[in-house]
Amino acid sequence: MGIKDQFQDKAEQLGDKAKQAMGGAKDQASERASQAKDRARSEEERRRQQEEQDRHDMDYDA
Repeated sequence: MGIKDQFQDKAEQLGDKAKQAMGGAKDQASERASQAKDRARSEEERRRQQEEQDRHDMDYDA
């Protein structure tokens, strides 16, 4: 195997490694985005429940 072949193989290996790293980073970013949406949904639900409870309490306080 010549030097040229060695450099080409090494370049391919590094390219493959970079593609895998990018794929992993995309997966992580996607997971974080999904978790953020879930947290936002949970916060919205908690806020809505609190508002309902507040309205209920006000109705019975009067």
